[in-house]
Amino acid sequence: MADTTVEFVLNKLTEQLRDSADLIASIEDELTCLLSELDHLRAFLIEANRNRRGSEILKHFVKELNRQVNKAENSIDKFMIEAKLNKEKRSIFKIFDLCYVVKGKRCGVEIRLIMEKLKEIRKDAAYGLSMSFQYDDSKQTALQLTRAPVIEEDDVVGFDEEANIIINRLLGGSDDLEYIPIVGMPGLGKTTLANKIFKKVSYEFFNQIWVYVSQSYTRRDLFLNIINQFTRNTEQYQNVTDEALGDVIRKHLSPEKYLIVLDDVWTLDALEDVKIALPNNMKRSRVLLTTRDGNLAKYPHHLKFLTDAECWELLQKKVFHKEICPSDLKELGKCIAQKCMGLPLAALVIAGALTGRGKTKSEWERVHQGVSEHIIGSDISMTKKLVQMSCDSLHVKLKACFLYCGVFPRGSDIPAWKIIRLWIAEGFIRETMQSTIETVAEDYLNELVSKSLLMVTQRTSNGQIKSFRVHDMLHEFCTLEASEENLFKEIKLGVKQSFPRNQELATFRRLSIDSSVQEFISTKPYGEGIRSFLCFSSRKIKMSQDELETIPKSFPLLRVLDIESILIPRLQKQFFQLYHLRYIAISSYSLKILPKFMEDLWNLQTLIISTQQETLDIHADICNMPQLRHLHTNASAELHPSDIKTHNHSALQTLSIIEPESFTENVFERCQNLKKLGIRGDITNLVGLYKLEYLEKLKIMYVAGRLHLRSEYLFPRRLKQLNLSGTMLDWNEMDRLLGNLEFLEVLKLKENAFVGHYWELKDYIFSCLKVLWIEKSELVYWEASDRNFPSLERLVLCNLDKLEKVPIQFAEISNLQMMELEYTSRSTVKSAREIQSCSVCTGFKLNIFPSDSISD
Repeated sequence: MADTTVEFVLNKLTEQLRDSADLIASIEDELTCLLSELDHLRAFLIEANRNRRGSEILKHFVKELNRQVNKAENSIDKFMIEAKLNKEKRSIFKIFDLCYVVKGKRCGVEIRLIMEKLKEIRKDAAYGLSMSFQYDDSKQTALQLTRAPVIEEDDVVGFDEEANIIINRLLGGSDDLEYIPIVGMPGLGKTTLANKIFKKVSYEFFNQIWVYVSQSYTRRDLFLNIINQFTRNTEQYQNVTDEALGDVIRKHLSPEKYLIVLDDVWTLDALEDVKIALPNNMKRSRVLLTTRDGNLAKYPHHLKFLTDAECWELLQKKVFHKEICPSDLKELGKCIAQKCMGLPLAALVIAGALTGRGKTKSEWERVHQGVSEHIIGSDISMTKKLVQMSCDSLHVKLKACFLYCGVFPRGSDIPAWKIIRLWIAEGFIRETMQSTIETVAEDYLNELVSKSLLMVTQRTSNGQIKSFRVHDMLHEFCTLEASEENLFKEIKLGVKQSFPRNQELATFRRLSIDSSVQEFISTKPYGEGIRSFLCFSSRKIKMSQDELETIPKSFPLLRVLDIESILIPRLQKQFFQLYHLRYIAISSYSLKILPKFMEDLWNLQTLIISTQQETLDIHADICNMPQLRHLHTNASAELHPSDIKTHNHSALQTLSIIEPESFTENVFERCQNLKKLGIRGDITNLVGLYKLEYLEKLKIMYVAGRLHLRSEYLFPRRLKQLNLSGTMLDWNEMDRLLGNLEFLEVLKLKENAFVGHYWELKDYIFSCLKVLWIEKSELVYWEASDRNFPSLERLVLCNLDKLEKVPIQFAEISNLQMMELEYTSRSTVKSAREIQSCSVCTGFKLNIFPSDSISD
């Protein structure tokens, strides 16, 4: 993580030199020199990381490197606070602070000393790496010839359905050469399944070839492996060029139908290297590949996890072979199998642990208590090696993002928007010329999912990732690796662990704390270098003011403060002196007012407030906070009008949930960058929404009876997602209300958004609408056709007990992939089933809950 640390400090210094020249004037020369040295250091680390042989050498220097860079950051951050306070004092009292000058000189001296130390480290590391590169690079490792792996049939559990699906794809389809990827996380059984299929279809293909690709492949070795499997002699080809080897393969494969399995493909480059030698002989030849990356080819088959029953079956087979499991161990064994979370490799590792012990209940109980430890095992365990390979294949920033997911408790569902905000606050993400910082973070999340390192647990209505989970095996790896890399430290009070002393805290950067947070802060910890304090408790902890005061006193340079699992009375003034905060997430049982002090947090990017009060009075001028991009609150927040007359637009992109009265002309003018907005209250007099031309998502919760819209009321034309509830509009007003929303993709009409028994869509066309959600409505008759919804992909109908039918013409919507009915009438269910039987969309799915609708 050294390069991540260096880059973060480098980026921060660049921003400070650009935006805070008045504050850092007395140490500007030192910062400029440090910036130059860090730039050299970053270039050195990038170059060193390109050659994996140097990674072991580099590890010896990383610890000291991190320590010095963190020391420099601490010194600068403390001085920035002093400079800020001195500036405010001088603006009020016009007093020249001699003490401040002394502190500036001291900071300058510290930076110069650190800079010299960094130069030393870089020089020593460069020498160590150069010595490691003295070896003859031209030496080639011996060719590893591969065959299909030998896997006992007893090891294959739960793959019958998966195998049949893929066999159908192998034997069916067009005459063209097709590539079929089996995708899954490490240990999910991709190779096992491929081998099962390889054996089953042997009679269908004239040539069958199995090639192990791996992370460290060479194209020449791959070609020689293929040739070896049909000539059994590769010596005659040792001096032949790669292009000539490709010709040999094409000539041999062209006449007949062939199947090639490419096992463990890591990159698109590897696949492209093999492709050039594989002819499309129009004989239904196939290439089956196993990979962790779902983006390597079209239409990947994502391998499912085993069920708990299948995990238990696999455990029994490996532990007892053909014997029967004793009855007194069955329930405990099923509990152990459940903890494997559907991962075959985890089940096999645990089976190994159980086999090595006696078959007594106490021994099995001991394994049950330490399942995670058994799965990860020692440094040389197979599981750790598998995950390590995936992790090492990631580029530096993406690796940091992946390991960081381990700060959340094991087994928890992690909201996508939350991890994205945290990654940005931690400095793992950089904006590019082409994409915003949020878009880059979303791309990172999608990449980790595509590489099978994260499991999606829920998607939004338009298919984006809403939440995900880290498999227990990977989670354990993340916490261990992150601790070793000094990315974060898990603080947990248990039998084998006590809280770290302050001397140990000095070496940490981020803390992830469980429900023992009160016990931890009672020890009066202090860590100047701690930048993140995240608390995740399974229960809400009520904390006193005195206990709360400990946090800002103990960790004065915090960037991230996530204490949503703690119920606090209110925010004290000390919290508004954590000037480096970028991310705050808090919960309160009495918070009603957000004071003006909030404006002092000039680095704040994300503010999340959950309160048990109905309203939140925000006295701070959040529109004038330079970095604030996202405000989330569950209460109806009231913004106060500002006296500031400025043409500068606020950085705010998210405001949710806000009272309509807060949207004055001044707020509309300043919040031009808003992309997501949530409003609760009476919007009758709210007429300026159309001015928010970049707004993409709008949620309106109307709570004042029936909404009567003024004629000038218009939604922003770029709106992509609209969620309405309580507005009680007439279905016949739909055309007028949404007529200008040509980019609308998601329309959610929740409780009484529209009222009336009849909705007829005549000529109006929702040209881009992909998702339509109607919930809790008295709608009875719905007249519409496929022409009204040409792009519709998903239709959700909830609690529509009076609706007689879904228009049968929806069967003609070629994009309609899914229809979901929940507590609708029997006649609605019947019409939906008719649509399913007539649908022109291949793969159309109909989900009904309850399975047999009982509402009439």
